Amino acid sequence: MIATHSCDKQKSEKKGERMDIFPFGLLGGAFVLLVLIIILAKCFFTVHTKQAAVIEKFGKFERIAGPGLNFKVPFIEKVVYVEDLNMQLMDVPVMSKTQDDATVTVPVRVQYYVLPDKVKEAYYELDDPEDQIKAHVENVILSYIPKINLDDTYQQEDQIAKRIKESLSTVMAKFGYSIENALVTKIVPADAVVKAMNDINAARREKVATEARAEANKITLVRQAEAEAEAKALAGQGVARERKAIVDGLRDSVLNFEEGIQGVDPHEVMALLMMTQYFDALRDIGAQSNTILLPHSPSAVTDLYAQLRNAITAGNLAAMKSTEPPPSAKK
Repeated sequence: MIATHSCDKQKSEKKGERMDIFPFGLLGGAFVLLVLIIILAKCFFTVHTKQAAVIEKFGKFERIAGPGLNFKVPFIEKVVYVEDLNMQLMDVPVMSKTQDDATVTVPVRVQYYVLPDKVKEAYYELDDPEDQIKAHVENVILSYIPKINLDDTYQQEDQIAKRIKESLSTVMAKFGYSIENALVTKIVPADAVVKAMNDINAARREKVATEARAEANKITLVRQAEAEAEAKALAGQGVARERKAIVDGLRDSVLNFEEGIQGVDPHEVMALLMMTQYFDALRDIGAQSNTILLPHSPSAVTDLYAQLRNAITAGNLAAMKSTEPPPSAKK
């Protein structure tokens, strides 16, 4: 009985000892496993495509890690920076004055990226790349724009962009940056300059329009003058033909009158015909207009007839004298 009791007591004591040790061993194992997981997590890291990681060992540059899964010594090596290798875009507006004192804003768009083999230089040797790029862009524009006129700035946009790219490429290459392109998008003058330019363009267009209108008026006037001259020429020809027809008719009338009545003076016939035309004219005037004709007395008609006859006689005498040779010729 005593032996059995002592055996049971020893078994229970061993069981208690095993139960006290097992919980401690479980927690210790879990802790060790957790530490191992943390260490492994610190050992491995990933870098995305078009990126590069800068690794330091105790604060000193160690190496550059490329895209993919990478290993580092935990608690000794550290990823201090991940550099983006994609193309970067930066807008730099610069205000300047041209040679003719016009204020303009030159917007420059710079495309740049970090060279994959110069990540160390880009991280350690240049603190603020955008500020550096901006300073050099301003330097190029402020040294070039004041030497040219406003109109030349629009014509030399490509040359300005070329100068900016050459200057930036030379300076930024030693810092690990490559300048892909530098574009001058659109030169913007000040509002007062734009207004003045619009006024000048409007005046220039108005001048051209005025010259065009003047030329059109000139052509119109020339055409009108030519038409009037041609009309007057045709009217003159018509009057000449009319007068010729009248003269031919008078001549035929005189000849017919002389043939019908023998011994009649041609001057008397001409005066009679003129009187006939005079009365025809009075009739036409009275029929086609509101002209008031004063009454004619017989004596007035007789005087008019005598005046016509005397005028015809005087004209004939003058014509005869003009055809006679001078006295010196008769001798």
